Amino acid sequence: MAYSYKGSISFGLVYIPVTLHSAVKNNDIGFNMIDKKTMSRVRYKKTCEDCGGREVKQDDIVKGYEYEDGKYVIFDESDFEKLKSKKDKNITIERFVPLGDVDPIYFDKPYYIVPTGAEKAFAVLLSAMEQEDKAAVAKTVLGTKETLILIRAKNGQMLLNTLFFEEEIVNNPAKALTEKGTEAELKMAKAIIENMSGEFEPELYKDEYREKVKQAIEQKIAGKEIVSPKEKDNVSAASLMDALQKSLALMQNKMATKRKTAPKKTASRKHA
Repeated sequence: MAYSYKGSISFGLVYIPVTLHSAVKNNDIGFNMIDKKTMSRVRYKKTCEDCGGREVKQDDIVKGYEYEDGKYVIFDESDFEKLKSKKDKNITIERFVPLGDVDPIYFDKPYYIVPTGAEKAFAVLLSAMEQEDKAAVAKTVLGTKETLILIRAKNGQMLLNTLFFEEEIVNNPAKALTEKGTEAELKMAKAIIENMSGEFEPELYKDEYREKVKQAIEQKIAGKEIVSPKEKDNVSAASLMDALQKSLALMQNKMATKRKTAPKKTASRKHA
């Protein structure tokens, strides 16, 4: 499994060499852009703005910072490497915090952490974090960008999430709420939440729309037209309270149906 990063986790005087491996994969169905008249692929070319549209090869492209209109300073990879200190090249733990203190809005990309040495130190850190129920806030430079990081331990595994910096989080455009529901409406909403509550079981949730797209592709290949499914009209409600009451009734009916159709568990015989 290819790794996304190779370096070390450091805390205090302890260094643990590790690699990071992406914890997610892209399941998107790929579509190409096609010219509808010729059915040919549409491709993008990198061209030089002041060279009459001449295509530029990847080897001839460098990074430039525009400090004045039309004036640039050029940076290559060695320039960025020279800026990195030893600390920048490591994942340096700066603080341990309760995991619940980190708002999920800061979470970006998830990775698995795999030790490539100092496994005893890795195991001690993993166990200590898991037993203390603490996560580690760290920083490193990935590519040309300093990255905020959260390291956490769960079920004997060490995981890492890149985080957004505070300055990258934008303010919520929603205005402060002035409306408040009645006690009866609140009680009804709580009853719906109670009826819909349960443990988080990610295996229960599948990408159903992706499956529909795959089926539609097969239909198109077979020369068939895509037909929209027939759906029941939404039940109208005269008021919020009416909508809540009807919603609760629907939930209760659905739960009752599930209980009736669920396979009955048979008592297994104990063997001596």
